[in-house]
Amino acid sequence: MPQASPLQHALSFDIEDWFHMVEIDAVRDPRTWDSLPSLVERYTDLILDMLAPRNVKATFFMLGWVASKKPGLVARIAAAGHELASHSFWHRRVDTLTPEEFALDLRQSVDAIEQASGRKVIGFRAPSFSIVPGSEWAFDVIVQAGLRYDASLFPARRGHGGYPCPQVGHILKTPSGLALPELPMSVMRVAGVPLPFSGGGYLRLLPWPVIQAGFSQFQRRGTPVVVYLHPRDFAANCPRVPMPLRRRFKCYVGLHTTEKKLRQMLQMYRFTNCASLLGLTQPT
Repeated sequence: MPQASPLQHALSFDIEDWFHMVEIDAVRDPRTWDSLPSLVERYTDLILDMLAPRNVKATFFMLGWVASKKPGLVARIAAAGHELASHSFWHRRVDTLTPEEFALDLRQSVDAIEQASGRKVIGFRAPSFSIVPGSEWAFDVIVQAGLRYDASLFPARRGHGGYPCPQVGHILKTPSGLALPELPMSVMRVAGVPLPFSGGGYLRLLPWPVIQAGFSQFQRRGTPVVVYLHPRDFAANCPRVPMPLRRRFKCYVGLHTTEKKLRQMLQMYRFTNCASLLGLTQPT
């Protein structure tokens, strides 16, 4: 059996349902969400069951809408000792909101998570990594909401995000001059070309040897990898709705491979939650 690497990486899950997809007309209206079949509880419980035997503690970036609908799920995550953080309430792109709209959405999400878990929320991840150049005002809103770190930056070009920044956890300055710890996503380089490898559709698409190569590249320089997955990444039975062909490929490729890849990562690498990696603790 391969021995786990001594370097600790960050393991995180964005807890949203399969229909929380940005800019897909078929599921855009929140008034329809209650009528759609839900997968979030089933596959989040699968994740919890996978982590428990290895005593791995992860960060669960919880959508406030899910927390308000399924408080028992939030309570189970908290009871298992995992960190709970905010993934917004409505899963709207931050760069499409005003500062006032974002502040309200963030407060609603934090309130829903804290009420369901009895735990203080200190972290945030934007839906679709949608803090982009020009929306740095969001960092001030995050600090003003009492949160202590952000994990929204994706240091490569992508459809709904992308922000040039260091690959390691670092302190950024908000527009008003405040300090905010930032934990960006991980992007390896192949022949000088950036290649995301450690989460979502990228992890589902890439073969395991490429994912291993990404971990090795980061470990050689002593930099932790940030892994991010969603409950729907494990759902080979995920419902299909109309969407552009490119989005369809990204949403549904490799769903049957995710569980095996996560189990391989848990066997080969050491993980902790995002707050701990940044040297922070989540108050009880």
